[in-house]
This record gives sequence, C-alpha cells and structure tokens, in this order.
Amino acid sequence: MATRALILVEGASNMLRYVQAAQRLALHPITLLADPAKYDYLAAGGIEVVRVDTDNLDALIHECSRLLATYDIAGITSAQESVYATVGKLCRYFDLPGPNPESIERCCDKFAQRQLLAEAGVPIPAYRVAANATDVERSAAEIGLPVILKPAVGIGSMGVRLCRNVDELAEHTTYLLGGKHIWASSPRILVEEFARGLYYCADIMGDEVIGIFTGDFGSPPHFVYREFTYPASLRDDEHKHIADVSLNCLQALGLGWGPTCIEFRWTELGPVVIEVNPRLAGAPTPQMVELAYGIDPVTEHIKLVIGEECNLRRRHTHTAAVRHLIADRDGTLDWIDGHSQAAAIPGVAEVKFYIEPKTPIVRKGDYRDCMGYVVATSPSLTETEAILQRAVDLIDWSITPFPILGE
Repeated sequence: MATRALILVEGASNMLRYVQAAQRLALHPITLLADPAKYDYLAAGGIEVVRVDTDNLDALIHECSRLLATYDIAGITSAQESVYATVGKLCRYFDLPGPNPESIERCCDKFAQRQLLAEAGVPIPAYRVAANATDVERSAAEIGLPVILKPAVGIGSMGVRLCRNVDELAEHTTYLLGGKHIWASSPRILVEEFARGLYYCADIMGDEVIGIFTGDFGSPPHFVYREFTYPASLRDDEHKHIADVSLNCLQALGLGWGPTCIEFRWTELGPVVIEVNPRLAGAPTPQMVELAYGIDPVTEHIKLVIGEECNLRRRHTHTAAVRHLIADRDGTLDWIDGHSQAAAIPGVAEVKFYIEPKTPIVRKGDYRDCMGYVVATSPSLTETEAILQRAVDLIDWSITPFPILGE
C-alpha cells in the first residue's frame, strides 16, 4: 500500500508546524520549493524536498504526477499566500479538497478585494487606486490626509506607510514608483483613509470564527507588529459584531473553505475591515491559538486538506501573548542573548531569534524588522503580561551603527 503524502508548496513562517502536524497525522510531508536554501526549517529532517519552479503551474502538475507513481497524495496545500491560488488550481486538477483559486486571486488583489467588500456593504476605509504620482496626489486630496499608501498586491506590510502630510505622501510615492520597491505585479498603489482605532484580527476556519486577538504596532509611519494578545478582551456583543462582519467578508469574497484571517480597526463607527487574508495568520499566531484554546489550526487545516472533518471545539481558555523583538537601529548585530534565561521562566512557551550575531540589519518598516519573539501563556491576562515582561527584560542585544561614509 502506497505511503500517504501531503504536498506542501513553498515555505512560510508556519511551515515547520505544517510538517510536524502532517507527521502526527501519519502523512509523509513533501515540500515543493523553488529555492530550498531559503528555509532553515528543512534542517529538522524527515522532509522530502523537490526543487521546482513554484510559479509554473505546469511544472507543479508534472512533479505531482511523478510523485503519484510512488505515493498516495492525500492532499496539497501551502502556508504561503503568494502561491495559495496556484495550490487551489493543483487541488482542482487532481480532484482534491482545496480553496477556490479565483476567490483567492481576487482576495490577494487588495483593490479587487475592496471593490467586492464595498459592493456587499462591508464597512471599509475610503479608498482609491493610483498608477502614478498625479493619481496618488488627487486621491489623497479626495480622501483627506492622513492616508495609507500600500501596493495593491503584497504581503507583510511591505511598502505600507502612513502619510501624514504632502511631503510624506510625495516621499513614499517616489519610493514605491521610483524603482526601490519590488512589485509583485504591475505597479498600482492603493490610497486609503487612515482608520483610527484598536486593532483586532479574527482567525477563521471554514465559516467558523476560532477566535479574535488584539495587538499593537511600533511607531508610525510604519506598521511593524509589536505585541499581540490572544484572545482579545471583548464584550459578547463586540465579539459577535466582529464575527458577523467576518462572515459577511467570506460571503462577499467567495471564501469559506480553509483558513482566513481578517484584520480590523474598531473605529467610532464600529469594526472596519482593513484586510482579508486567505490564509492562517503568520507565526506565532497558530501556536497562540493552541495555547489559548487547545486548538491547533494547522492540524485542523490539514484535516480539511485531506478530506477529513476538523474539530474547532475549545479545550480550555487561557491567555497567550507575544512580544516581537524589533531592531532599534540600522547596523551590525554584535550580540543578542538572554534566550535561555527567558525560556526558563515558567509560563514562557517559546523564545525565538531569527538572526545571528554579525548579521547586518537594515530596517525596512515591515515584518522583516523583527529579530525574534517571545511567547508567554497563563490562565489570566494579568499574569501572562507579567510573565512576558519578565522574559523580555532578560533579553538584550547590541547593534553597532554602520560607519558613515567620509568619516
């Protein structure tokens, strides 16, 4: 009898959890990667790697067909948004459960997403799309400063900036259109009203809201994740309001299969949708869901992928929180320590460093500025916050600024 395999296309921050969950489900994980050297999780071993152009659907179909000669392919999936529509097409080709690729493609185009949400009456910020500096200036004037400028297609807050005045608007427009930003598609800039309010994010599997967390960011004008708490402290009516809007988003965008995370700001008008992401939230959010509720969303996603029923029943209710370790300057990382001391504190679930000493650091104003994170958990919010702060206080680093030319 052929070994049951799970095909994972490309890597992402959650991919090691997918590999481990697949192994617990007695599946053999096989990763299809364009560049295996990019992913350190492969060092964990026990993972079959196939190098292939993951932007080429025909090449992926060829490799999966070749693997079918050896394995019983139970399912195909990915944790990476940029290839998720392709995964949907692969699932359709091989008659396997998967997302609707057309819905994923529409959702990943933030302008198309905005149009569909607006047509469905979902509360969103005022928005325009711009192809050049004149369009950006006119759109910002119509909406009113401050505005958010972001690429119409992109992930991880790359190229996203709050523009509070005409100088910042012109500066960031020049950055986006002047060759410094790497575009995932033809250059189109989304100009959006700045929605002020607390940040929330709803984690969804299928059409069921697993939970809602809250968080904050570093200093403007960038949106670099700083700290998240799971679950958010919400009244029942507030939770229901966010959940209802979330389900309206799924219906408007033709989603509702597999994972989705929807970001909100709670404004004076209530919850306003900032973005719908047709995937799980990035690491360590799935771990925090498991710590808070005893639900592993990665395992439950894989169950859907292989045609089984998922179980989203909560086994307990705790609080989990994460603090991201953000570089405070550009330069060379001399040292970073405190890992073992912080990890030894009762209630600390994980301490992770992404980078090694002597690594050059050039802050981008997006997720790439994160050097690592600390996750803590306990039965209460107050206790969790105290544990997290004690752990973070034990971590320190030194960054030597780059030498200034001419000095």
